[in-house]
This record gives sequence, structure tokens and C-alpha cells, in this order.
Amino acid sequence: MAEITRKRVGELQRGVIKILLDSQEPLQAKEVLRRLESVVPPTDFERQDYPKHPGIRRFEKMARFATIAPVKAGWMVKNKGRWYVTEEGKKAYSQITDPEKFCQEAGRLFRQWKATQPERIAADIDDSLAEAPNSIEKAAEVSTVEEAEETAWSEIEQHLQAINPYDLQKLVAALLRAMGYHISWIAPPGPDKGIDILAHNDPLGTSTPRIKVQVKRRNDKIAVDGLRSFMAVLGDEDVGIFVSTGGFTSDAELEARTKETRKLTLVDLERLVELWVEHYDKVNETDKLLLPLKPVYYLAPTD
Repeated sequence: MAEITRKRVGELQRGVIKILLDSQEPLQAKEVLRRLESVVPPTDFERQDYPKHPGIRRFEKMARFATIAPVKAGWMVKNKGRWYVTEEGKKAYSQITDPEKFCQEAGRLFRQWKATQPERIAADIDDSLAEAPNSIEKAAEVSTVEEAEETAWSEIEQHLQAINPYDLQKLVAALLRAMGYHISWIAPPGPDKGIDILAHNDPLGTSTPRIKVQVKRRNDKIAVDGLRSFMAVLGDEDVGIFVSTGGFTSDAELEARTKETRKLTLVDLERLVELWVEHYDKVNETDKLLLPLKPVYYLAPTD
């Protein structure tokens, strides 16, 4: 069986970071691995399927394994199946061009991270995760949970991007109820004049602020103009919540942060799901059907 060297792990690490740097935006893990094949062509050994997983090549398993140390080193971040490079990662990529030394430095920082963990946790962390696995089996093992999490998130994301827009409004309203707010109105099908939900802190809606919510199911990001259109319907004592499954442009986010005369909270798809999970136990059983979730418990890996 071919040896998995530090140099090869370093080549995969640098290949992943190059792809993320070229993108300048977070990328889905599967897209990174797809592009990696042209940046760091797989060896004959890596092109072969992993014996325990027919149809899954060693290359993808090894590439996933190679990213463990850069993540613990603070060079990369993995979040909801999307990967991106940090400022520290950019510096490391430009300053350490030799793949083997790149791998070694990531490994050094991995061990430094391990030293900060509680003793009972650190004792279970395999040092081979720092640079090169003892075997291809180890590389396959450590990526399994990560892939399961990515698949779960992808399914949730696809569900919300395909949901009926009015069901999405109902979902947001159900979430607000679970969070303790009182819903006085949900826009029926048809023109909503910029408001989809009205909510209050008390059952009769006599106290301020009044909460106005706009909900958008879309793939593209809300730009600053779209944000300003919503802000125009907010009164001086209103609070606005803008929910968009496509997220918001950086200009729109800046506008929301710096606006002093209008109170506005932006909620993208990721934040929406986080809130839904956090308050899921308090969501009405019927409303849970809008985004039904089931927790799966497993022994968490220590990498």
C-alpha cells in the first residue's frame, strides 16, 4: 500500500487553500473537492476506490483528512458544509510554499491546539491527525462524521430553498411564537406592501416596539436597495426583521449595522436554521411539519 507522506498531505492542503483563495467566498466542500482534482491531480493510488466504501475514491477521503490540521491551526474554517480561508491561512499560504514544511507547520499548530484541550480529551486525540495518517483507513474514518453533517445541512438548505413562500412565512411566524412573541398578522397571498408578518411583545399589541417582518425565499443576496425599501416601511418605534434564504450583500449588512434611526435585524438561512433548532422544542407540533428535524446522536470524534 502506498505511503501517505507529509509532502503529499501538504500538497493537498495547499491545493484546498488555493481554491478557496481564488474563490474569495466560502465554497461547498464538495465543490472544493471537485476543483481540487485539477489543481492537485490524484495519484494512481488515490484514484482507486476506498475498499470499505465502493464508489468513493481515496482521493476525496485523503483531501478531507488533510484539512484537519489547517482547521485546528486557524488557517481554515468549516461551517455548515462551507469552507473558507482565514487571514492567518492566507499568510501561511504565501509564506510557506514548500508543501512538506507547510504540512509540518500546520501539524505544529495542531499539537499546540491539542495542548490547550482538557487532559481527558487530549488523551484521545491521535497525533497522526497533525500531519499524515497512519493509514488510509484513518483518513476515511475521520471524514465520515464531517460528510454526514454536510449532507444533513444540504438537505435542510434544499428544503428551505424549495419551500412554498407562504409556508416560509408561516415557519418564521411559528419560530417567533416559539421565541415568545405574539403574531397579530401574516400576509395572505398577494401583494404585501413590504410586510409579511406583524408581531408584538404582548398579546394585544399595545406595547412598543411593533415588530415588522419581511420574508424572502430566494437564491440571490438582498442588496442594499432591497433593504432600504423595507426600511422605508418602518416607523420610528418599529423594529424590523428581514429574513432572506439567499442572505445579504456586504453593503446591505453594513447598512443594517450602521443605521441609527431604524432598528433592523438580518436573518439569513443559516441563522434561521440555528434559531429553529434552538427553539424547536417550543414550536407547535403542527408547525414543526414545516421543517421537521430529528436529532441523531453519535460518539463525537476528538479531531
